[in-house]
Amino acid sequence: MAGISDPRVLKRFIIYLAMLTFVMFGVWSFWGTFVETPAGDFEVREGDIKLSSGEFEAAVADFDRALAAQPNHRGALLGKAAALIQLERYNEAERVLTSAIGFLKANLDPDDPTGRGALAAAYGNRGIVNDRQGRYEQALADYIESLKTDAESVEGPGVVERLLYHDEKPSSIRDRAEYLYKQLQLPEDQRLLRLPEKDDLQRMHKP
Repeated sequence: MAGISDPRVLKRFIIYLAMLTFVMFGVWSFWGTFVETPAGDFEVREGDIKLSSGEFEAAVADFDRALAAQPNHRGALLGKAAALIQLERYNEAERVLTSAIGFLKANLDPDDPTGRGALAAAYGNRGIVNDRQGRYEQALADYIESLKTDAESVEGPGVVERLLYHDEKPSSIRDRAEYLYKQLQLPEDQRLLRLPEKDDLQRMHKP
């Protein structure tokens, strides 16, 4: 009777073991991706990919599917708002961000840095919406709230990222808040509140 020491038996055993490992890995991957993933997370990941590649309409659709599965999914709310801002659908973006701010403030855990970062991003992005629509006092108020909530999360890209991509430094929330504050102290006829070549570099924030 052939035993495990038989080379042919050993070879078959190794093949069966490899096949079983492959199947188990597939089941584990499927389970982790589609079963254990919290509601809306998969759609948010898809939306984030499309957002980063400039497919803004498709990104909105993905974030809407995530919100259908989890109505207050903070990643979906912030992602949808960012895509709407890129599409210049500012009124819709403002509604989404105001809803996100209300939910996040009501449910903020002081020990949750991700939650603070999300709230800071929501304030910062709503500030950008107000800024682009000429509501500068409201923009400044949102920027200040963003910085008070979590200044680090809305600092913008660091030195390494700028060196890698050779991008001009975008105006950070702090930079823009300081600039607006100084300009709003001046008489109205001396204010320069819109600097298109710099303002257009502002980027959305999504922790």
